[in-house]
Amino acid sequence: MGERISVGAVELLDAVAAHGSLTAAAAALGIAQPSVSAGLRRLERRTGLTLVSRSATGTRLTAAGRTVLDRGRALLAASDALEREIVALRQGERVRVAASLSIAEYLVPLWLSGRSPEAAAVELTVANSREVMAEVLDGRADLGFVEGPRVADGLRQRVVGDDELLVVVAPDHPWARLRTPLDPATLAAGPLAVREEGSGTREVLEEALLAAGTALGRAVHQLGSTSAVKTMVRTGRIAAVLSQLTVADEIARGALVAVPTAVDLRRRLRMVWSSGREPSAAARQLAADVVSATSR
Repeated sequence: MGERISVGAVELLDAVAAHGSLTAAAAALGIAQPSVSAGLRRLERRTGLTLVSRSATGTRLTAAGRTVLDRGRALLAASDALEREIVALRQGERVRVAASLSIAEYLVPLWLSGRSPEAAAVELTVANSREVMAEVLDGRADLGFVEGPRVADGLRQRVVGDDELLVVVAPDHPWARLRTPLDPATLAAGPLAVREEGSGTREVLEEALLAAGTALGRAVHQLGSTSAVKTMVRTGRIAAVLSQLTVADEIARGALVAVPTAVDLRRRLRMVWSSGREPSAAARQLAADVVSATSR
């Protein structure tokens, strides 16, 4: 096999395609314009193809240049993945994970506890579902776990569990004595304590109410944590809709009462990762461990 095409040569071609001129490509790469010209000439000699077309209006890729770049982008992606692997090795194989509150507090610890002692360490960030997806898209997290009904563009996903939201009240709340399911309009009218916008719990509730032909009323208290919501519910005057994961202990102790409702509040829990970046080996192993743990 002859001399391989270098990653740097493909980067030159990619920069020209993106910026439309040798000068702009050189500025984007932080090198001199003659270096770009010389690198492209070497690549054309190496391939025996005319890859760029120069004119007074700029520099464009030929059909052959576009084909080479399409294939070469896999090389760029592999190089980026190798760089991330090297960084991970220098950092002790640490996997950055972002998870929404309910998953982070009640499920991630269980998933991690069953992993091999030799597995990569995990650095966990807790945020709402919208923020988790932004962290993964921006490259600040390798994997994300969300509770919302939708996943942002640019992310791949896998369902890792099911959950159900429950309407909960204090034992002395009027709804605690209901024997028939609470209708959607009454639930929406509240008063309710709810999580902030961007929370998966909030989004599932809002979509379920819309599907039932109603929407959240004005008697809504917006709070930034599940603990704050539960504290408000315990005052006896306010209801809430929370994950069964977060209220199971209080319901078992009789501190909170689950109210039957006609609103469908079931949801899926999802693992997400960027569709534009190959996860590191450590992140892939963590993902496999989570899938294994949730498939039992």
